[in-house]
Amino acid sequence: MNDYILSVILGIVEGLTEFLPVSSTAHLRISEALLHISLTDPYWKMYTIVIQLGAILALFLLFASRIIEFFRTFPEGENGDRTKFNHPLTLTMAAFVVTAIPAFLLHKIIGQNLESLRVMALSLLIGGVVMWGVDWWSSRSEPFTKDVEEMTLGQAVWVGFCQIASAVFPGTSRSMSTISAGQLVGMSRPAALEFSFLVSIPTMFAATGYDLLKTLHPKQVAGAEELAPLVMTSHGWIVLAIGFVVSFFVALAVVEWFLRFVRNNGFTVFAIYRILVGIALLIFGSRLA
Repeated sequence: MNDYILSVILGIVEGLTEFLPVSSTAHLRISEALLHISLTDPYWKMYTIVIQLGAILALFLLFASRIIEFFRTFPEGENGDRTKFNHPLTLTMAAFVVTAIPAFLLHKIIGQNLESLRVMALSLLIGGVVMWGVDWWSSRSEPFTKDVEEMTLGQAVWVGFCQIASAVFPGTSRSMSTISAGQLVGMSRPAALEFSFLVSIPTMFAATGYDLLKTLHPKQVAGAEELAPLVMTSHGWIVLAIGFVVSFFVALAVVEWFLRFVRNNGFTVFAIYRILVGIALLIFGSRLA
């Protein structure tokens, strides 16, 4: 199949799944396997991570006014009861740092797991069961944190810690791990969802930048010196740009729908979908590898 058409398809998959708690990385890798793209190909491994930035930019655009408001009210917060230690901006960066340091140290394991459909299948399956159970429990208890302006530093650190699982085990889903983590410590669905989106912005910018630098200039990145630099041709850049742009516009259309759906329906349908896909991938994954 033409690489440009492949990139359009993968961009659509990325835009549809980046913010749904079903793992965009797993869906991209499954799609690449179905389209007979090698999971060990360094270009497509880099592509899988970089086009996620298109979806993140869509989220940044949608949340721009909210982010500007956070900067405007720092450090007191909207209600005047925050400090520089528990303002939403501080909590977002705290969660990011808690995730980023272990993820950096475990980058070799992460790279290996990106090649394993079995790891993704198990992550989808186990994550679906966890999400279903947490959402069921959360819906039957009264959350004591109904807005990110009410969060504590401890909650943010916990969310960041749980986000490590999504980095190490593709298929877990960054949004699933952060949303479920938030619900476990008393956050409402809307608060957990909003904080998940906020944390995703620095997390994905850092992951994308690191992966691009590691792929194109490995000698300048600690721990990547053994890699051969990927030579990007004009064709490669165009294919990457197509996926980036398509994921941006598809994500732009998906995010607001997702926010409305979750507020009214919760995460059960996504949990069931994850479990079914995980089981199917365990059964049929060997044929795709």
